[in-house]
Amino acid sequence: MAILAFDYGKSWIGIAVAEPRHGTANPVATARAKRGNPNWATIDPIVAQWNPVTLVVGLPLNMDDTESELSAESRRFGTALGKRYGVQVQFADERLSTFEANDRDRVGKTSNHAMAATIIAETWLSTRQEPHSD
Repeated sequence: MAILAFDYGKSWIGIAVAEPRHGTANPVATARAKRGNPNWATIDPIVAQWNPVTLVVGLPLNMDDTESELSAESRRFGTALGKRYGVQVQFADERLSTFEANDRDRVGKTSNHAMAATIIAETWLSTRQEPHSD
């Protein structure tokens, strides 16, 4: 039961996979984007490989919780993902994820975009509601 998380940007889109049962998330890849248009040839095989039950897109909010122009673009990207793959899309607050990604990967082995997607996945995992088993 994999979840794919995306750190959307106009030039790069970071991708990470999360396993809710284990509560873990790991970077997968970084896809190129041209002026916000994703390189689907990079994303398609990743989605096919992981067969996710949910796609999570980072939502860049302002520090006062308002949405920015990039928030609207991230929502459009999420809508495109949902239509393309027929999978539920959710959004997770991604404030400061890029700063944390840069801080975590000081040796430069992982793309900071893929690491930011990992942080988005971790945020989603930590804030989602667990089903109740009564």
